[in-house]
Amino acid sequence: MIHDLFRYSWILINIIGFTLLTLLFYAVSFIPLQKIGLNFRPLFRLWSVVFSHALGVNIKLHQHNKEKLPKHFIMIANHPSAFEDIGLPALFDVISLAKIEVSNWWILGRISDASGSLYVDRKSKKSRSNALRTIIKKVNEGYNVALYPEGGCKDKRIAQRFLFGAFEASLKTGVPIIPVFIHYEAQDDFYWGPKVPLVKKLWQIFTASNHTANFHVFDAFQPQEYADKQTYNQTVYDQYLIWQKQYLDT
Repeated sequence: MIHDLFRYSWILINIIGFTLLTLLFYAVSFIPLQKIGLNFRPLFRLWSVVFSHALGVNIKLHQHNKEKLPKHFIMIANHPSAFEDIGLPALFDVISLAKIEVSNWWILGRISDASGSLYVDRKSKKSRSNALRTIIKKVNEGYNVALYPEGGCKDKRIAQRFLFGAFEASLKTGVPIIPVFIHYEAQDDFYWGPKVPLVKKLWQIFTASNHTANFHVFDAFQPQEYADKQTYNQTVYDQYLIWQKQYLDT
């Protein structure tokens, strides 16, 4: 009982902090800080951490990497839930590629814009091409970019294929890919199915039967080891299937 009281008190404190931080971030987003050489990413990372705590989610970072992770990277992850868009920037200094609809979300869209998020219309071939050029540009400028090679929330399990964008960007920039495999203890509660409103999904996460989110990080894939994006893609995809069997099927 004492443990539950402490937990709910901690969540309440973070809900209050998240609300105040969101209002601050929303207000600050109207100030052109980038014109004077400042950026919103540190504030966005703090916002993501507090948001995670407010939802009651316990993020566990499992570092399976044998080599030191590179400081400059492209990050990829599987995408079963809405939470990854909060969890990854809470753990890593990244700007994320998101679906274009995110920019129209009330308040959250404004915060996403200010954080430097990149956007893509997944249904448009031209938009996907433009997004790839933007990713390459940002990576060459020194940013770390996070994206989901499944092309969105497809299912609780890995999609039947990965898109080529992350691998082409890695090959063209020479920047390695850090893979993250995400596993939620309560998969059904966290899974973001089709036509489920974001607010409803956040409530389902908040009321989940288990709030543990496992983020498994592995050694980076080095682009110079692959002759083309097809081989690169297939190698990484096959590894994700191994991780799926290891963490979801056992």
